Amino acid sequence: MSDVFGADDPSAEPDALFETPPDAEPDEPEPEVRRAPAAPTGPGAPLAARMRPASLDEVVGQQHLLEPGAPLRRLVEGSGAASVVLYGPPGTGKTTLASLISGATGRRFEALSALSAGVKDVRAVIDLARRRLTHGEQTVLFIDEVHRFSKTQQDALLAAVENRIVLLVAATTENPSFSVVAPLLSRSLVLQLQPLGSDDIRKLLERARADERGLGGAVEISDEALDHLVRLAGGDARRALTALEASAETAMDRAGDGDAVIDLATVESSIDKAAVRYDRDGDQHYDVASAFIKSLRGSDVDAALHYLARMIVAGEDPRFIARRLMIQASEEVGMADPTALQTAVAAAQVVQQVGMPEAQLALAQATIHIATAPKSGAVTAALGAAIADVKAGKAGMVPPHLRDGHYQGAQKLGNAVGYRYPHDHPDGVLAQQYAPDELVGVDYFTPTNHGAERELASRVPKLRRIVRGER
Repeated sequence: MSDVFGADDPSAEPDALFETPPDAEPDEPEPEVRRAPAAPTGPGAPLAARMRPASLDEVVGQQHLLEPGAPLRRLVEGSGAASVVLYGPPGTGKTTLASLISGATGRRFEALSALSAGVKDVRAVIDLARRRLTHGEQTVLFIDEVHRFSKTQQDALLAAVENRIVLLVAATTENPSFSVVAPLLSRSLVLQLQPLGSDDIRKLLERARADERGLGGAVEISDEALDHLVRLAGGDARRALTALEASAETAMDRAGDGDAVIDLATVESSIDKAAVRYDRDGDQHYDVASAFIKSLRGSDVDAALHYLARMIVAGEDPRFIARRLMIQASEEVGMADPTALQTAVAAAQVVQQVGMPEAQLALAQATIHIATAPKSGAVTAALGAAIADVKAGKAGMVPPHLRDGHYQGAQKLGNAVGYRYPHDHPDGVLAQQYAPDELVGVDYFTPTNHGAERELASRVPKLRRIVRGER
């Protein structure tokens, strides 16, 4: 078995549950499969469904995965054989790419939703795919939200994936390292999709407005309205097209027999969100983010919440906000309140695992925590001073007694000889040189008297005196 699939035992027999009895007739009735409902594509279908790319040329974004020779491009063009797990936020093209992979070489396409399918459905599709193979037909099995499958359901796929009974394309919005069983991961390529960029979303909206499958040019749209739709999409193609469709319906209803135009007011009234002067790629993005950071640093909790709200309403990527909060927890609060970082990291996890809009509460909680916490720049200053010394060449030899002694001949070199184990001392601290010779006695960390650092302000000097043998 190819290394791509990471088979634990290449000689292993297929799971007996999926073996076709020797006397089975190839034309016997197909097993009943509870398939995921197919998305409608006719005139009455949602705009997002009608505008689903029909070819690779219509796909926008994900160039890091679709460049010539990339694994995903080979699959879409029909020259790849590895099963894949597509990991990325909603609206980035996971279902579209699965469909294109299926159509590339005429493979049969079967879709299951982890919300409704069970082990019986998985086995039925695999049995059906095995029968098709006897006629030379291959099957792509697309499983949406695979992270919602139980371990048993995921394990039911292993033999069929390893023996290429099906080409699995699994989609998930959660990190597959935590949500997909390791044996299935080892048999698949994991490809991460990124949120679509502003140019990608704009291209999709303009195409949907003009294309006959979409609005067919029935409406015009102002630059201001288009920019706002791009901002509100947050990198999600489905959200962008849904907002455009709602805005177009409002514009056409208002126009009657006249020309329908989508302006900013139309977008506002259609999607029930106030327009906010905020450009995710322009000055306002940096201005609001800067004001948010400085409000946190300045302990103005109300101003910080205001700027947080502006970013949320304008459709800022919540991961950007979460990253800033984690940075601020260390940079502005540090050891004055070590729990601030824990709160910020927890908020980032909520963003990843729950998503918006619910995650906005966790972002607000972290904002309040950081804004109201005691402040200290001691961590930032300490690391900056240490890095400056290293860059200046102050990086002497590691003292011999601290060097690694876990290999043959280490003691003959003097490594680890004379090292004193602190836990053997009643106080857990003893006199011993840790820094290189030229940095002995250099102080980097200077605690403040703010918050939890107040205790460190008295403790750190005592520790230094003991370690340096000055007491």
